[in-house]
Amino acid sequence: MLIKKPQDIPSSEITEQVIYLERRKFMTSSIGLTAAATLLSPQTSVAGYGGKTLKFTKDKIFDRKEELTSFDKISNYNNYYEFGTDKYSPAKNAQALTTDPWSIQIDGEVEKPGTLHLEDILKQNPLEERIYRLRCVERWSMVIPWVGFPLANLIKQAKPTSKAKYVQFETLERPSEMSGQKRNVLPWPYIEGLRMDEAMNPLTLIAVGLYGEVLPKQNGAPLRLVVPWKYGFKSIKSIVKITFTEKEPVSSWTKVAPNEYGFYSNVNPDVEHPRWSQRKERRIGDFLKRKTLSFNGYAEQVASLYTGMDLKKHF
Repeated sequence: MLIKKPQDIPSSEITEQVIYLERRKFMTSSIGLTAAATLLSPQTSVAGYGGKTLKFTKDKIFDRKEELTSFDKISNYNNYYEFGTDKYSPAKNAQALTTDPWSIQIDGEVEKPGTLHLEDILKQNPLEERIYRLRCVERWSMVIPWVGFPLANLIKQAKPTSKAKYVQFETLERPSEMSGQKRNVLPWPYIEGLRMDEAMNPLTLIAVGLYGEVLPKQNGAPLRLVVPWKYGFKSIKSIVKITFTEKEPVSSWTKVAPNEYGFYSNVNPDVEHPRWSQRKERRIGDFLKRKTLSFNGYAEQVASLYTGMDLKKHF
């Protein structure tokens, strides 16, 4: 089965970009023109991407009313070692990636193993916009309007067995197009994992777009994980395989540096990285730092998952 490119998504699944931009505009009657221009600049930058806007609903529960990080910054300042170890190489090098066709292999402790094609995933899972904070272990953060669907939807379709305690994710391995994989910076393919209750939490998202448009390649196209209460490296990109397992997966960064990158990697200002403090962070675009929030500000939704655990020991 041929899988459609993002730009070939049928019109029934696409809304005109001008409608999306109009819907995102803020009321400016009570603010000055300079402030209004600052707030609207992310929407202006969307036009430069040239992608198709996606049909989705806006989930107000997850809209924190925070100023969004601009599209330009989100799409040009990335951690994606498959395309380079600095923050600016992915935007250039990721354009070599072929995302058509694309499919995900489902295996392990499930009743319905098999291969899911991207077009079928999009048809079966209505999209919604969620504004989530992204906090990286290097102490920088963003506020991103993701478009996607709950990972729990995909998990339910696979029907995990009672033995499935964890979910392991795997990124595409294709050194011919992913130039960073030609270097042994990390063990390839990139592996990440979640405990089953973390994966099923309503906050955990499979993202296929941002700012209302199809996901740029440097941001993990065509689909990636977003776990907003964990450090950014847990939100694995360009997923090609999901395995349900009885044993805790060994994440790529945990394998390389277990004293720095634990399996849980919850945002926690009280757990210091060996080389720097996690008590403060800098929002991309800001000059001053701000206090790091426990669970990245999502404690109300996820703290109960870790009741009774020593979060300094199980970091």
